[in-house]
Amino acid sequence: MPILWVILGVLLTISVVPIYFYSTRLEAINRDRLKTNEMLLQNTVTRSLADDIAQRNNSMHMMLSNLSYAVQVTSGGDISAQSVERPELRALLENFVSSADDLAYATLLNSEAKGISAGRILPDAFLQRELERAFTAARENRAYTGQALTLGSGREARTVILVSTPVIASGRFLGMIACVEDLNFLMRRLRDSSNGGLMTYVVDGQGRLVAASTSDFATGQDMTGMEIVRNFVAAGGKAQLVETKEFTVKTGKNSVETLGTYSPVSSLDWAVVGQKPQREAYRGIYEMQRAARLLALIAGLLSIGVSVFAARRISSPLRTLAETSRAIARGDFTQRIHLNSHTEIGELAQTFNVMSDELEHFVQDLRHAADENRDLFLNSIQMLAGAVDEKDPYTRGHSDRVTRYSVMIARELGLPETYVETVRISAQLHDVGKIGIEDRILKKPGALTAEEFEIMKTHTTKGANILRGVPQLAEMLPGIELHHESLDGRGYPHGLKGDEIPLLPRIIAVADTFDAVTTNRPYQQAHEPADALQILHKLAGKRLDPKAVAAFTDVFERGDIRVPRKVTVAPPVASPSPVASAINAPDVDNVAAAVETSRI
Repeated sequence: MPILWVILGVLLTISVVPIYFYSTRLEAINRDRLKTNEMLLQNTVTRSLADDIAQRNNSMHMMLSNLSYAVQVTSGGDISAQSVERPELRALLENFVSSADDLAYATLLNSEAKGISAGRILPDAFLQRELERAFTAARENRAYTGQALTLGSGREARTVILVSTPVIASGRFLGMIACVEDLNFLMRRLRDSSNGGLMTYVVDGQGRLVAASTSDFATGQDMTGMEIVRNFVAAGGKAQLVETKEFTVKTGKNSVETLGTYSPVSSLDWAVVGQKPQREAYRGIYEMQRAARLLALIAGLLSIGVSVFAARRISSPLRTLAETSRAIARGDFTQRIHLNSHTEIGELAQTFNVMSDELEHFVQDLRHAADENRDLFLNSIQMLAGAVDEKDPYTRGHSDRVTRYSVMIARELGLPETYVETVRISAQLHDVGKIGIEDRILKKPGALTAEEFEIMKTHTTKGANILRGVPQLAEMLPGIELHHESLDGRGYPHGLKGDEIPLLPRIIAVADTFDAVTTNRPYQQAHEPADALQILHKLAGKRLDPKAVAAFTDVFERGDIRVPRKVTVAPPVASPSPVASAINAPDVDNVAAAVETSRI
């Protein structure tokens, strides 16, 4: 076999094959991360719309309650047939309608369903039936939010809903106040959020369309043909969490692979749905695949060209040497070997250097792309954790601090950097389940009742369930689900004891406890860091892992931990929690005992 082919084969093997396997592996990693980021984006968009709708509905009911009180004061509690048409009451109703552009109609009815109205529209037969349902609900002392209706036709068509509240004075039913709210604001929000191929719409509990970002669908249309909508309807009242999945949408003979997400609206039996064709959702993945394969092909062709050139440069001096050697063997001693071996070796080295430089640049580009995607992945996680912290102004920055403390503990324990990264992500997301806890419980300024505490405790399993569908976060789930477990078995959600609790949640538990007692909460004042450290030692071996506490102590004593001082003082509450009472007491033992039974 000619030495040219041997050298050429070796050079191609050591240059093209590693590029192929490395690019294939890197492509697979980036594909999974891009899919995860697209799912997180849909979750964020739909969750934001759902929160806006819930807040708008709550505001409307509050406005009606205020109007109800004004009616009672103005009428002296009398809106009978002789009093309901008083000019003062009519003026209140007209001022209410004119106070907002989205209010199209309002009516005040007494207990005999007689009354006055104001607005820019007249109720049709469908709206009249909604008013009857609202009046029935008012008699039962219930507020009412009706179904979405379409009024008018053509360009004058508008989508509205009826919202009502009873008028009650001293436990006596006086009547009802109802208003018709124009959903133009919802249409605008849906259109603003629909970009890059994303289509958003709102459905009710039966899967009927409330509003959509496109005119392709009509209000009241049955949307259960979409698998994501069927899942929401099937879940019924249990649909409390965001769900994202891939499904197929059939339009005639065509089928479109789609990625969709629904987010329930907390105060209504509605859901915000966002869906996007997978060819648009995963456009970045496909472009990355094409770019990676093109770069691999170019690099392969370049490697082949360089290899052929280098092999020939190596074989030519050897061929000259062989010919000269044969000439000498025939006895022609006049022949001389004109071969500068040093120059040829240098030339060969230079060729390999050129190849190495090309490979290094290519690999650096791929690594840079991987680092950018990793940063995007971590920033998305931090954004999700920040969204949870923003729900409660008293815990803003909590996830970042717990992450910082947890990473310090892990490194102090001498754990590998790969495990430290697992700790970082898990700690950042340890309270993500609180996004599913009602604000009335999460932001309650006083001690929780037993029932509220049971609901609060579900944030660990809620968080694990939210992220369980993301395979890349499987290693982080124990830290999210089990960081409130206690060594003595008195923790939650499973009551694990001792070695049954993995190391990951043990580390996060120490960091979480320290941050909780050194920051202001609605039910407690921040504790001094040195006292907080004593609390950790009191809990070591009971609730907290002694090794993790010892590692945290070493970091603290070196001065690596800086606890930010809070200038905002939590408002006083009528019924402080056990932790609040203990924090104000001078005995650290009291604080440690309170921590073991508190919600921190």
